[in-house]
Amino acid sequence: MAFSDRLPPFIERYEELNTLLSDPAIAADPARLRDLSKEQAGLADLVAQAREYLSIEEQIAENRELTDDPELGALAKEELRTLEARRPELEESIKSMMLPKDPNDGRDIFLEIRAGTGGDEAGLFAADLFRAYCRYAENKGWKVELVSTSENDHGGYKEVIALVKGKGGVYGRLKYEGGTHRVQRVPETESQGRIHTSAVTVAVIPEVDDVEVQIAPNDLRIDVYRSSGCGGQSVNTTDSAVRITHLPTGVSVAIQDEKSQHKNKDKAMKVLKARLYELEMEKQLSANAAERKQQVGSGDRSERIRTYNYPQNRISDHRINLTLYRLDEIMQGGLFDEMIDPLLAHTKAEAIREAGL
Repeated sequence: MAFSDRLPPFIERYEELNTLLSDPAIAADPARLRDLSKEQAGLADLVAQAREYLSIEEQIAENRELTDDPELGALAKEELRTLEARRPELEESIKSMMLPKDPNDGRDIFLEIRAGTGGDEAGLFAADLFRAYCRYAENKGWKVELVSTSENDHGGYKEVIALVKGKGGVYGRLKYEGGTHRVQRVPETESQGRIHTSAVTVAVIPEVDDVEVQIAPNDLRIDVYRSSGCGGQSVNTTDSAVRITHLPTGVSVAIQDEKSQHKNKDKAMKVLKARLYELEMEKQLSANAAERKQQVGSGDRSERIRTYNYPQNRISDHRINLTLYRLDEIMQGGLFDEMIDPLLAHTKAEAIREAGL
């Protein structure tokens, strides 16, 4: 099937939606009106470009017939060059819009970073990576709200959880950051100058509304206990820390950063619901082999996705074989778009290929 033959159904559906939205019966049904308006808005850009593409096809055909005309031939050839340069660019843009949208792309996220193998050095890198993501969020105009931290004795993190909020689709930008991030560098405590290899795991979980994840009260076990600070600091004298366990799945969340038990419980419930939503997402992906192929990695925290080699100033993404010798600048400036943009472009290209567009 020619690419141009794929476009009329989208245009026809858009025109059908215009007719439906002018129907008084639809206007009297707020839920139906909202759904149809949302569908129409989602098609608007695609249809505009589809109409332009079909118009270009017609103009190309017309100009080709005029190329041998003694008076109009030169002008027709010039217009052909312009039109034929625009057509492939437009086609790629339309193909991207024809792909199924990830409904989570526009969501805010919970960013979770945990120290893995490597002891204190892993904890220090967890802190470095978190600071780099905070700089990235600042560059994007996003807001980072600390949810929970567990520090080690050397200024690093055993675990840090933050809510990242902002416009432009936080999850859509960061969803492929999930996995194992490996670091190779000489620790400050290493007297022999030997390079150590450590790792941290990153999870990127979309934030969900309360109505999207329903939890039966009987499925929860809520424990309260006294929070513990690092090195004897900030130790509460009341049982304000909260651990909530979802009994059917075993998923557990512990929050102790707030002095208020109520605030800790509220934070823990939000993180728990997000994790349960993530669990359901993983089940759906596992059940859909075709969709799984379109993922750049699985997001599994055990999958090594990136290496940060400080002696060589090198950062490598193993999923798309991308290596840049700008590690210092990327980490210090939060310049993760230099890694994320090629990754998203690769994902989109693979999805287009899989869809046969």
